[in-house]
Amino acid sequence: MEIKSLEKTDFETIFIAFSKAFADYDIQLNADELRVMLKRRGFNPELSFAAFEGEDIVAFTLNGIGNYNGKKMAYDTGTGTLKQYRGQGLATKIFEYSLPFLKKENINHYLLEVLQHNSKAVSVYRKINFQTTREFNYFVWKNEEFKNEIEEFSKPFKIESIDIEDYDMLSDFWDFYPSWQNSFESIQRSKEDFVKLGAFEDTMLIGYCIFEPNSGDITQIAVDKEHRRKGVASLLVREAGTYNKCSTTKLINADITCNSIVGFLKAKNIEVKGKQFEMIKEI
Repeated sequence: MEIKSLEKTDFETIFIAFSKAFADYDIQLNADELRVMLKRRGFNPELSFAAFEGEDIVAFTLNGIGNYNGKKMAYDTGTGTLKQYRGQGLATKIFEYSLPFLKKENINHYLLEVLQHNSKAVSVYRKINFQTTREFNYFVWKNEEFKNEIEEFSKPFKIESIDIEDYDMLSDFWDFYPSWQNSFESIQRSKEDFVKLGAFEDTMLIGYCIFEPNSGDITQIAVDKEHRRKGVASLLVREAGTYNKCSTTKLINADITCNSIVGFLKAKNIEVKGKQFEMIKEI
C-alpha cells in the first residue's frame, strides 16, 4: 500500500473510490454532482492524498485550498475509506502524510465539518488535536413539506435577480459567518451554478438568497433585522423554489446560535435534521 498525491490521478478513479467509500450513506452523488461539489469547495488534487493498492484508491482525503476568515486554509472536502479497509487508521495516516506538503504551501490551519452522530470520526479528530469552533444545524426537506403560505402585506416587496458583487453590505444582514462551502469565495468558484435573489422595498435591498438549483441547496439567506417577520424570507424561498431541479431542499451549516433560521423553518413545518461540528487544527 502506498500513500501519494492525487495530482496525477484521473477523475474517474477518484469518483469510483468516492462512490464505494460512501455507498452506505444516505446521500449519493453522481459524477457531475461530485465535480460541482469539488469545484465549489476548492478541491486541489496536488494537495489531496490517498492510499493506493496498485492502481486503486482504498482511502482518501480530498482537500480544498482557499482563504477563509482571512487565513489560508486547507478544508476537508471529503474523507472516505472503502468498507473492507476500515479500522486500519488509514484516514489518520493520510492526514499525517499530507501535513509537510500543506506546510510547504504556507497552510497553517486545517478545517473540517463532521456529523455529530459520527462519534468514531469525532473521536479520531479530537485525538489528533482538532478543536471544535462551532456547531451547525442542517435541514433537509421534501419540497411539498414546506408550508409557504404568504400573507398579503400593506407594503409589498419585490424579488429580483441580483449580482452579489454590486452589494458590499450583504454581511450586515448576517447573524453568523458562513461556513467554508457557503462562503462568498466558494460561491465565486462556480458562480454560474447559483441563482442570486434580492428582496427589495422600493429600491432598497432588504434581504437576499443564494440558491444552487442542481442540488436544491439554500447556500445563503439573510434578511435585514428591521424587516424580519414580514414574509421576506418566505418570498425568497418561494422564488428560489421555482428554480429547484430537485425534489428536496436543504439548508446546511446554520450556526446553532442562529435562532432566527430555526424559528423561521419551524414555522414552515421544518425541523432540524441533524447537527455538525466545525473543527480546526493548527498545523
